[in-house]
Amino acid sequence: MIFIDEKILEYSIKNSDPPSNLLNDLERETNLKILQPRMLSGNFQGRFLSFLSKISKPKSVIEIGTYTGYSALCIAEGLDPNGVIHTIDNNEELTYIQNKYFEKSNYRSNIKQYTDDAIKILPKLNITFDFAFIDADKINYINYFEIIIKKMKKGGLIVSDNVLWSGKVLEKNSQDEETEMLKKFNSMLKKDKRITNLIVPLRDGLSISQVN
Repeated sequence: MIFIDEKILEYSIKNSDPPSNLLNDLERETNLKILQPRMLSGNFQGRFLSFLSKISKPKSVIEIGTYTGYSALCIAEGLDPNGVIHTIDNNEELTYIQNKYFEKSNYRSNIKQYTDDAIKILPKLNITFDFAFIDADKINYINYFEIIIKKMKKGGLIVSDNVLWSGKVLEKNSQDEETEMLKKFNSMLKKDKRITNLIVPLRDGLSISQVN
């Protein structure tokens, strides 16, 4: 489902600051060589993540779902000069493309990669985060959120991707497990007094939660 008219989206992209040539190259290579390239954050969402990061200037970031590294590089644009992005993905086959573009960027020393299940890695990180991006298996969204929020600084942002799930969250009696989990996740965020939450109908839906 397209939530924003394509012509409006094109106009918005045209009149916004563009991504770097490096990000354009990464997007192109992901689309040519990697399975399920739609998982990439993409141009406009990437600019949105970069903008959020530049506003908040995080010193410590946790990302669940590195994929090919596009979103990590976008978030890195607003990172404190001495800040670190801790990014987790369980797909070892993607590390080569991640490393290729991290090495080409100005942020190699600011990015720490973990290749394993996030549920295993997160409890081992004795770190306080001020920015989080969740973009991984939807079944574990609530689990990820509950672990991460306990490690978040007051005022920190937790951004969760795909919360509108191509509009499937509107289905009343969905038989799809991921759809039902995202509906539970969205409902949980709305009721959670620990955060202030906003869903933005950008691309596949982004939930932005600020820790109270």
